[in-house]
Amino acid sequence: MKGGIITMLTEPFMQRALLAALFLGPLCALLGVFVTARRMAFFSDTIAHAALAGIAIGLWLGLSDPTLPMVLFSLLVAAAILWLKQHTNLLTDTIMALLLSGSVALGLVILSVLKRTPGQIHSYLFGDILAVAPAEVGLAGALSIVSAVALFWFLSPLALLTAHEEMAYVSGVRVGAFNYLFILLVTCTVALSIRLLGIILVTSLIVIPPAAARNLSRNLRQQIIWSILLGGFGAVGGTMAAYHWDLPAGPAIVLTCIALFIITLPLAQGRGRLAKPAAA
Repeated sequence: MKGGIITMLTEPFMQRALLAALFLGPLCALLGVFVTARRMAFFSDTIAHAALAGIAIGLWLGLSDPTLPMVLFSLLVAAAILWLKQHTNLLTDTIMALLLSGSVALGLVILSVLKRTPGQIHSYLFGDILAVAPAEVGLAGALSIVSAVALFWFLSPLALLTAHEEMAYVSGVRVGAFNYLFILLVTCTVALSIRLLGIILVTSLIVIPPAAARNLSRNLRQQIIWSILLGGFGAVGGTMAAYHWDLPAGPAIVLTCIALFIITLPLAQGRGRLAKPAAA
């Protein structure tokens, strides 16, 4: 067990880690409200696993920081999902499973050729927020600000699109443009949050806080507010717990979010949220 809060806050690496958690935790949770409502959790998981191939390509090119090829390859996979969905008869989950497995296989083959050991890519698989660089913190902050402004500026059409895509189209919402914008935000956020939680766990920060927020809220506005608060608390609290008890940061953040979800469950039960809907 390490020192107290004062000691923690004086450590430069902890200052960077807490800032990254404060930026990306609420952002992932905010996007997660719409991701879960649109049943796109598997999409975010596909993008996260596709990032492994981008990381491997970056290392193959000799880059010390593979963030750029990781983001670019994730965007390429997201574009491939959309293209295959529009131009083939394949089901969406089939397309994502195909691209997920193919990307992971490509990444593993490249890493094998490069003779990379599992320990060398451990931080990408399970996250290492305590090792984030100042440039990554700045990038996370810029992405958070831009994404939050875009989401709240277009909140009404995005909410309508999430609830009923056909109705949004009839109401004059530019469905195609909004879908591409939303997927762009989700893809960039997932790719950059890999440093926070790792490829394997990053989807949890998008799914768990909105699920906990749903237990506490009665409408979309309340769910957004609670999701942002719970996402920030889970990310920051998990980071502090990882430092204090010398735990791996990614799993500590996930377990903190799950604890928050469990705490909110009695409220969901009290409101009948867990009850099955009546049969038609």
